Amino acid sequence: MPRIFPGGRLVIASHNPGKVEEIAALLTPFGIETISAASLGLPEPEETGATFEANAALKSEAATQASGLAALADDSGLVVPALGGAPGIYSARWASPAKDFQSAMARVHQKLGDKDREARFVAVLALSSPEGRTELFRGEVPGTLTWPPRGDKGFGYDPMFVPRGGTLTFGELDPAEKHHISHRARAFAKLVARYFRND
Repeated sequence: MPRIFPGGRLVIASHNPGKVEEIAALLTPFGIETISAASLGLPEPEETGATFEANAALKSEAATQASGLAALADDSGLVVPALGGAPGIYSARWASPAKDFQSAMARVHQKLGDKDREARFVAVLALSSPEGRTELFRGEVPGTLTWPPRGDKGFGYDPMFVPRGGTLTFGELDPAEKHHISHRARAFAKLVARYFRND
């Protein structure tokens, strides 16, 4: 089982506790020691990219340069076609610096009105090595938006998102179950296939 993480240590380049916890849980079966960017005191780089891919790479590369360790970053968000793809890469910013996702969800609901409630979650993982290599892995999960929000087990927009074929929101799903079907899990599966497959 090949490994690319020297010493088995990997910086999770996020200051979002929910993301850090979810990514750490996905890495646990592979014996990878994860360290959050926040615990290392690394600053959050400004997300100036125009795509999920660009922002994910920006964050992972900044963490690798600052720490000297391999780093894994995630850029993810809620894409609503009826809103022209918004909030998209601005999903966290819709929640304001206070991370008020109740207000962000209400904003999505208000802007949607009676428009089509189809949506998808997108996650792009960027894995950067100290040698200067960055690879990207994208995952998506389609679904619909519901109102009012339901559940308190997820984070972000999870309580208003029902994955296609399901009846529970991401906010109602047990975290272990969500880890199997989420956009982040789908991106992570591609990373695993690339680096942890048995040869």
